[in-house]
Amino acid sequence: MSTDVTAKTPAPAPPGKSGGQASGGLLHLILDGLRNNMRQYGMLIALGLIVILFSVWTGGDLLLPRNVSNLVLQNSHILILAIGMMLVIIAGHIDLSVGSLTAFTGAFAAVLTVEHGVSWPIALVLCLLVGAVAGAVQGFMIAYLGIPSFIVTLAGMLIFRGLTEIFLQGQTLGPFPDGLQKMGNGFLPETGPDTNYHNLTLLLGLALIVFTVLREIRDRRRQQEFSLDVLPGNIFLLKLVAITAAILVVTMLLASYKGAPIVLIILGVLVVGYGYVMRNAVFGRHIYAIGGNLPAAKLSGVKDKKVTFYVFLNMGVLAALAGLVVAARLNAASPKAGLNFELEAIASSFIGGASMSGGVGTVLGAIIGGLVLGVLNNGMNLLSVGTDWQQVIKGLALLVAVGFDVWNKRKSGS
Repeated sequence: MSTDVTAKTPAPAPPGKSGGQASGGLLHLILDGLRNNMRQYGMLIALGLIVILFSVWTGGDLLLPRNVSNLVLQNSHILILAIGMMLVIIAGHIDLSVGSLTAFTGAFAAVLTVEHGVSWPIALVLCLLVGAVAGAVQGFMIAYLGIPSFIVTLAGMLIFRGLTEIFLQGQTLGPFPDGLQKMGNGFLPETGPDTNYHNLTLLLGLALIVFTVLREIRDRRRQQEFSLDVLPGNIFLLKLVAITAAILVVTMLLASYKGAPIVLIILGVLVVGYGYVMRNAVFGRHIYAIGGNLPAAKLSGVKDKKVTFYVFLNMGVLAALAGLVVAARLNAASPKAGLNFELEAIASSFIGGASMSGGVGTVLGAIIGGLVLGVLNNGMNLLSVGTDWQQVIKGLALLVAVGFDVWNKRKSGS
């Protein structure tokens, strides 16, 4: 039995469908992916552009290893506050007391360690407990007594600021023990052979790259299992390359100076932990639920009062942690510490993608928003821009971010 096999010649390509057309199609896919995920990637792209612009304007000073390290140290407390503030805003509330609570816990730590000789680990635990109690009291009044969060936290801002003045009697108090100082100024220790780089930082950077890439691949597969929209393969690969390159650049810059600051490790643990809770844990989903649609969340069995209570308790703990970091970095507690910290944290959250109506936002978005403000501050300082114009520019950045959010929501609705 014979079988005739007829070879089919490929049809000629239509005119204009050449390699250039294929590259144009890839560009079209990339633009479509960005348009469909504008809220997620918009501020990340903006951060990259800001870094590039200030690097050019400062003659490369912005990306000097020492300046990158200082950028982390100077903005770590705002990033810590922004994580907690993002959760508060997602839940549909606001917290104006975090700046004053930051100052109060720093003052409390100074009184314990400097005046009463309490060891710094015990003082650290006691300060975190004070922050938890302060957050719990405010959370109880908001969740169970029904007092608006704006009023409760405004009162807390005044109370904690006054208590800070009382504790310090209007004076700066310090210095702190060496162990506590390292929390705000310390770096990871040197280990291994002499390679002209900080070996432990290189290992951590490599581990972070592997962890991030594997998590992105796992999340993509999970979305495909549930028939959710995912980025096209080429764009996803481009995203992985960009993430790897960004982590590698930051790792090499830090490793070529003194290594990774200890507070950066603290921040990394917070970002991973809170990111997991908000993405995968029931508690995180309940925060999104009560912020997105409170009546529907109640009908679904979500204990909204309990969730709100714990959101503010958590904010109090993070405010206390930020207060310890600030006090350790300055090596003293000051009555004027924490001024406008709440505004910086709120601005970081909104720039990072939070919505005034609640129910929207990510932990990574809060970090990106904080970095946008941090790079703006640092770049303008390098360019000797006055503090008056710095305030104007940061205000405009916040206005643009919120305006973009409103425009994006209207476009999605239409």
